[in-house]
Amino acid sequence: MEKTRRYAMFAMLYFAQGSIMSFFTALNALYLQSFGLDMSQIGIIGTIAMIPFILKIFLGMLSDKVNLFGLGHRKPYIILGLIIQAVCLIIVPTINPAENFMAYAVLAFVMMSGMALYDTCTDGLALDTTPVEEEGIIQSFMVGGRAVGMVIVSAVLGVLVYKTSWTFGFYFLAAATLLPLPLVLVTKEGKKASDRIFDWSAFSCFKNPNVIALAVLGALYSLIIYGANQIVNPSLSAHFGINYATAGFISTVLGLGTVIGSLAGGKMTERIGQKRSVQIALVVSVFAIGLLAAIIAPWMAWVLVFTFGLAFGFYETVFMAMSMHVTDGRIAATMFSILMAIANIGTGIGLGLTGVLADSVGYNVTFLILAVLNLAAWPLINTIFKPGQEC
Repeated sequence: MEKTRRYAMFAMLYFAQGSIMSFFTALNALYLQSFGLDMSQIGIIGTIAMIPFILKIFLGMLSDKVNLFGLGHRKPYIILGLIIQAVCLIIVPTINPAENFMAYAVLAFVMMSGMALYDTCTDGLALDTTPVEEEGIIQSFMVGGRAVGMVIVSAVLGVLVYKTSWTFGFYFLAAATLLPLPLVLVTKEGKKASDRIFDWSAFSCFKNPNVIALAVLGALYSLIIYGANQIVNPSLSAHFGINYATAGFISTVLGLGTVIGSLAGGKMTERIGQKRSVQIALVVSVFAIGLLAAIIAPWMAWVLVFTFGLAFGFYETVFMAMSMHVTDGRIAATMFSILMAIANIGTGIGLGLTGVLADSVGYNVTFLILAVLNLAAWPLINTIFKPGQEC
């Protein structure tokens, strides 16, 4: 696969993911609040929607083992996942979440199952085709692509909903989902190399302390970052009464920060190594999330939300590169999906936890709690990397 087209395909697939994640983590709360749901109920839906990303372990194993209809181990699953996501988005406006709470939650589960399927197989394809020296760069394209999706879609979706209706907003999201489809369709998936054939013995790597510590780090960082992201717009709405359009632009600023942070993360891991990079990510995250509690005027939100976006993109890119580095090629999609699934357990817990905390102790205290939780990651970093090891 030609390098430029390969990078573009991975970026676009993550763009599609970012389009939906921008809605679920930023605007979904405002959408559901418009039907009278409280933050605890919104947190429950967020947690249910994240379950497929925990179950993606089995999707990774399916992809590693089964060449679907002889069309490949990755490509047909990616196409199927994109279609499932698009169809669900078209159905969403027909459901009133206040009257049919469980129906909305089930549809969110199915939609995110489609995302989990193409996300898992995209990661597997990246692992199959990316040399070690390009791990940081490919992750910056993927995390950056997702962030660009958040930037563009958040801005357009916020204005579209404000000027028209949520129905047109969801149709727009369905169209954004299908954007990477042409690139996927023209991609030719090669045969697996002999050293990348599925082997059950490769699962023994999960006994290694560094792999265990990396998985726990993933859950912790995801809980903190995505939990904080979920309550940024509801916090600003509660304090300053922002509308959908403003919320969309706030998410755009966050996404811009994430793009820059992801690019910086990819470059930095190459220059100073993964250990120093993740240590920097941790420290930056403490301050970036803590400062969200210091927003006392609307103008401050633009600066501090952008700073949070920088921390978001930087931390995520470094973690993804670390995960690629430890993954065994014989169970590439399975192992990477297990690491991501554990991280997504953290996200699911974080979405539920921050919803409950926001209702009980307020948004600012919740931000401060999440900032302090970052410090628990420091001992994990020392376990992931042996003394003197930098990458």
